[in-house]
Amino acid sequence: MDDLDRRLLAELQRDATQAYAALGQAVGLSAGAAHERVRKLREQGVIRRTTVDVDPAAVGRGVAAFVLVEANAWMGDSPTSEAIAALPEVVEAHVIAGPAALLVKIRTATTEELQASLRRLYAIDGVTSTQAIVVLETFFERPLDTASGGAGQ
Repeated sequence: MDDLDRRLLAELQRDATQAYAALGQAVGLSAGAAHERVRKLREQGVIRRTTVDVDPAAVGRGVAAFVLVEANAWMGDSPTSEAIAALPEVVEAHVIAGPAALLVKIRTATTEELQASLRRLYAIDGVTSTQAIVVLETFFERPLDTASGGAGQ
């Protein structure tokens, strides 16, 4: 991946709906060349998917919590992790090093629904404890900085 690919990624993160002609113009390529590079980035797995950034509160999922999950086994590919992934309110799950085995992000409409989600999570076989951190406000979220190749570079 070169600097041109990084600039393409930055443009796509800014607006993934733009036409290849506009994308190419933004980085100094023809529409065909931009399309070919994006195709290759998809094939290589650099671009995993194209999605829409939805406001969670606007769709009834304004309550967010990060939950540290302790378990009695490794949380990689396991029945426990599959059961956690099956909960629709769990929007992220990360195997971590630190005070727990897993960090999950839950989105619900109300704190009552969050409490019910935590009960369902705790009831999963293999989960031994949970600790929830409720988000009061998100003041920013940012896409990856692909233009520089990473933080500190």
